[in-house]
Amino acid sequence: QVQLVESGGGLVQAGGSLRLSCAASGNGFSVNDMAWYRQALGKQRELVAAIRNAGTTNYADSAKGRFTISRDNDKNTTYLQMNSLRPEDTAVYFCYAQVRLWGVMNKEYWGQGTQVTVSS
Repeated sequence: QVQLVESGGGLVQAGGSLRLSCAASGNGFSVNDMAWYRQALGKQRELVAAIRNAGTTNYADSAKGRFTISRDNDKNTTYLQMNSLRPEDTAVYFCYAQVRLWGVMNKEYWGQGTQVTVSS
């Protein structure tokens, strides 16, 4: 079993920055893709940014130029640096990982979510 543990959410004023972290832990796994999603109150969960094992990234249009996703493969950790935050970025942010278990099967995992609130 693999667990994803997120940290770094909180309350920030518009224009401020936050850095989210997500660490994967467990046994017998390797991490393929990692990503950050968010879900605002009353809205569907949406992709914010994703990063492949080799480092290729993609971003939602709303995140381009403001957010940066990165990863440390040695630590099985992904980060989301969020700058120039806006009130509309307020949401619960979820970490996602696709992992390879014991070299034989792929499985998807989600973190528990971390609240990001941007005040105007």
